[in-house]
Amino acid sequence: MSVPTDLLYTPDHEWLRLADGTAVVGVTHYAADALGEVVHVELPAPGTRLVQGQVCGEIESTKSVGDLFAPADGEVLQRNETVVAEPALVNTEPYGTGWLFTMSVPITPDLLDAAGYAAQLDHDG
Repeated sequence: MSVPTDLLYTPDHEWLRLADGTAVVGVTHYAADALGEVVHVELPAPGTRLVQGQVCGEIESTKSVGDLFAPADGEVLQRNETVVAEPALVNTEPYGTGWLFTMSVPITPDLLDAAGYAAQLDHDG
């Protein structure tokens, strides 16, 4: 299973691509596989203030509904309207066009690097 090395990861299977105080946020390939066919995403609106660890959205699949958790403190800048219209992108392109939203991240969160996340998957697995 792919675990890109240029990302940070949460224990809840979300990823962040940080650059200059802004993060692109998505769910990992592992989470996308576990969810099954994603049929709906509910994402936070731009301007929403997020607190790390709090529920900020929802992903619905043919199997279940799962919460999205804020991966860091900050403010939502943009949500991916393409993935709202085509939620299956979460499954087919979790690290590409299936990203969920962008957010400001004034303080780099304490998250897992790729090796730490891979070790968690091995442990959970």
